[in-house]
Amino acid sequence: MTTTRPTTGTHADTDPSRPPTPTPLTVTPHPVASPEAALVLRAYLTDVADRWYLLHHGRTTTPEEVERHLAEDPSDDLVPPGGVFLLARLGGEPAGCAGLRRLDARTAELKRMFVHPERRGRGVGAALLAAVEETARGWGAERVVLETRRDLMEARALYARHGYTAVEPYVHGPYTEVWLGKALDRADG
Repeated sequence: MTTTRPTTGTHADTDPSRPPTPTPLTVTPHPVASPEAALVLRAYLTDVADRWYLLHHGRTTTPEEVERHLAEDPSDDLVPPGGVFLLARLGGEPAGCAGLRRLDARTAELKRMFVHPERRGRGVGAALLAAVEETARGWGAERVVLETRRDLMEARALYARHGYTAVEPYVHGPYTEVWLGKALDRADG
């Protein structure tokens, strides 16, 4: 599965009287164990951990803390046949990621949803969600669920715009505060 769509990009040397050049946006399955995936996952964890540490400890994470968290929760469940890691590229450069894993025959769980801060607002998150939902439908799933935190407001707003609503808690953890889900209508997409 490859999802490609043009998005509007800007360049410092672009003539302001001309429209911006479309920048291709792609979302494709990618090996979670690859060096490229490791870089995006490290950026993801640094972003969400820094927010948590600032909120609860008044400081950002150290590189050692990021590495420890990566080792404790390695994303190794995002491999076929029970999972997938999706990499978004904007203009050929990594722009974000999302993981999907099967919870049961009818339910898939979204994990590791991330868009690089400098790439936000360009449709990357929407493209990742569309690819996640398409993949889940292909597995025969009837719904996608996810867990997140209250302080990740941009992510929660994205999920709400795409039809995700509150569901009963299905997993618990120190960083789990909000549970969302979406029924997958076969006509969606």
